[in-house]
Amino acid sequence: MTSKNNGLSAALVSNLQDVLSKRKGVVDDGSAEEPPSTSDVTAKEEEDKESDDDSRPIVLVTNGDGIDSPGLVSLVEALVREGLYNVHVCAPQTDKSASSHSMTPGETISASSVDIKGATAFEVSGTPVDCISLGLSGALFAWSKPILVISGINQGSSCGHQIFYSGAVAAAREALISGVPSLSISLNWKKDESQESDFKDAVGVCLPLINATIRDIEKGVFPKDCSLNIEIPTSPSSNKGFKVTKQSMWRQSPSWQAVSANRHPGAGNFMSNQQSLGAQLAQLGRDASAAGAARRFTTQKKSIVEIESVGVAGKTESRVKKYFRLEFVAKEQEHTDEDLDIKALEDGFVSVTPLSLLPKIDPETQAVASECVYKYLNADQ
Repeated sequence: MTSKNNGLSAALVSNLQDVLSKRKGVVDDGSAEEPPSTSDVTAKEEEDKESDDDSRPIVLVTNGDGIDSPGLVSLVEALVREGLYNVHVCAPQTDKSASSHSMTPGETISASSVDIKGATAFEVSGTPVDCISLGLSGALFAWSKPILVISGINQGSSCGHQIFYSGAVAAAREALISGVPSLSISLNWKKDESQESDFKDAVGVCLPLINATIRDIEKGVFPKDCSLNIEIPTSPSSNKGFKVTKQSMWRQSPSWQAVSANRHPGAGNFMSNQQSLGAQLAQLGRDASAAGAARRFTTQKKSIVEIESVGVAGKTESRVKKYFRLEFVAKEQEHTDEDLDIKALEDGFVSVTPLSLLPKIDPETQAVASECVYKYLNADQ
């Protein structure tokens, strides 16, 4: 840990540094030991842990990558194996990674049960925020409120300004808005370097922090006005330890690529059909006359002309439709502040950033959150 203190008192920082140096699982050279094995438990143990125990605290899990993503599956399996929690899942049925805090008002969304052994799970045809809002509403689950919401483990960093795009972080923020403590967890996935097994290693890194968070919530000492954004480095099993960080201004650059309808006819037709169907259903719900709505859309559809999305469209009396695809591109940036989330992550630390609903986290909240995090690291595991 660096000498910078994130605005905390020198005495507190000294104490936290001492706790870090004694943290279990960190060897003398600063690297982390191999996380505990996540081998399968016996059938008898699984049966015992699947039994209904209403006294167990309820944990609600979601993510931004979709319910079938390896990060969510690995996390839920580990929570179930712990046998300490009543695990519920309410996650998007498809990838909604960059959906931010969007919701789906005025439209019907489906919630379909999914078989995840040891957990009660639903996949939702909405955004991550829809999932948490629905899950906490009492309309889907019988319980009134979980003890903790966990969003993750998501594929790709949510550091810096990526927080504003991230559906995963938004889901944790929605829980905070609803008065439920939350964590968002992401793995700094790198193409051609990361592999699916890294998610299991990431679970081994963050599970003690999850357990300690729940213990502090039960004791009433977890900070109520902030959520924790946990960023796990690319090689989770060789991380250098935990570091409480500040949100940076780092972001990936959006890159819009024109797509030719001729070169990608399937994509063009699918998009056209989906947009047409969605618009028709929405309009039919607003109009008293279904026949009038149908006539209007038939007229509009005839006037639409699909063109190549490779340049500026020329003048035409017909409506024009073009296709584009958005990708986020990481750019090399130099980060000098050791206390920033992205710098800690790139240096191999597990970054833990307190996030608040306030425009800026006040020093007292930052201090309490920091003290809680470092106390976790010294807790019996």
